[in-house]
Amino acid sequence: MSAASNFLEDKLLDHTLRSPGAAYGAPSTVYVALFADSGSGVAAALESNTTGTDATSKWGYYEINNGSYARQSVTFAAAGTTTTGTIETNATVSFPVATANYQTAGSTGQVVTHIALVDASTSGNILFYGALTTSKTVSSGDQFTISSGNLSISLA
Repeated sequence: MSAASNFLEDKLLDHTLRSPGAAYGAPSTVYVALFADSGSGVAAALESNTTGTDATSKWGYYEINNGSYARQSVTFAAAGTTTTGTIETNATVSFPVATANYQTAGSTGQVVTHIALVDASTSGNILFYGALTTSKTVSSGDQFTISSGNLSISLA
């Protein structure tokens, strides 16, 4: 993943550098969300952490919302386990088998181009986000899976 959202950047800076530090705790569960967009609109919407589904400036416009899609929880190994400044997933994340071609609220397509880590199973705040190395078309009968160790976040 390539970036932290504005929301997370502000929380981490306040927590780390304000005296006394502003409290910010990790969410009890972190979820992976899938997004489709052929342009750059989704990255800007994820960065700004603007919720909603009714405009291209809002990340919900680009989130998959059909075909039995649901955000999936994700867990991570300790940071620095394989590379200093990096944390990686420690279990496979499997989305439900699609019961229809994936689609978004904004009808931006069925090709998953971006993922994000979110602090809630619905709504919530974007934590980290990034473009997939290889986009994935998800049609009815397909299953989107992220193998253990294949999702990493780096602050280095």
